[in-house]
Amino acid sequence: MTAPGFKGAELIKVILLQLSLVAVVAAIAAGWVGARGATSALVGGFAYILPNLLFVLRMALVPGRTSVLTFFAGEFFKIAGTIGILVVAVRYYEVHWLCMLVGLLAALKANLFAFLLKT
Repeated sequence: MTAPGFKGAELIKVILLQLSLVAVVAAIAAGWVGARGATSALVGGFAYILPNLLFVLRMALVPGRTSVLTFFAGEFFKIAGTIGILVVAVRYYEVHWLCMLVGLLAALKANLFAFLLKT
């Protein structure tokens, strides 16, 4: 079982789309707030992209052998990983909250645009 409607190569395209969108948001944040804003946007985006990348690699490496329980466990670890990265970032770095949240939102919503890339 893979993510609904996607195959391994398509999932990698989704990750690349997320990276691109977060890079655009970071560039905008850099122009608006400066280096702190760009770094915060990148931290927010990568807080979702990194756990998602691990989940995608797991799903792509074992196609057809993933149970529903494994899928939901992976989703749980994605959420826990995202929250963990955000907590560590806030604790050890003076983030610009708006930029960080916009970076996170950009990574989360990039999945909606992935359906446009689906052939």
